[in-house]
Amino acid sequence: MLSRFWRILRSPSKFGLGVLLITGTLCGILLLGGFNYYISSTNTLEFCTSCHEMDTVFQEYKKTIHYKNASGVRAICTDCHVPHHSWTATVARKIRGTNELFHKIIGTISTKEKFEAHRLELAQKVWKEMEERDSRECRNCHSYATMDFNEQPKFAARAMQKGLKEGKTCIDCHKGIAHNLPKDYKEP
Repeated sequence: MLSRFWRILRSPSKFGLGVLLITGTLCGILLLGGFNYYISSTNTLEFCTSCHEMDTVFQEYKKTIHYKNASGVRAICTDCHVPHHSWTATVARKIRGTNELFHKIIGTISTKEKFEAHRLELAQKVWKEMEERDSRECRNCHSYATMDFNEQPKFAARAMQKGLKEGKTCIDCHKGIAHNLPKDYKEP
């Protein structure tokens, strides 16, 4: 039975070509579906906080307005740390994430003390990426065009309007908005 099926597949007939195309299409759909499932399942708060190394930053984040606020809108890890503007940018970030898995395996930040020793380096890396993308992840939720400066505290409205005029990006002024600043961080 198997040899007959194999012979059909190897024959140059239209039937063999059809089976090959259908099989290839089904395999492609299954692979793409599996990949999209992987992307979706690694974009959850539960996944991001499943490593004990994340407990420090998760506890910090839980004290911020991005975690709990009057409007009930919550920004999770991937809203800020994974680009959503293009599929290729998302995949590229997931590939770079394998470096984080490597460091988990070797224990680079396996204790709070080790994490604190690397906090500035890690923060600067994230800040640089956000600056390069013009804080696009922030702008998925926050937009100058929809801000009502009259409803903001006067000091905030002045600072936001000044930042807008100067072409600043969100992370220029809002470092430490979701996580504690590194102890050795010096304001530029």
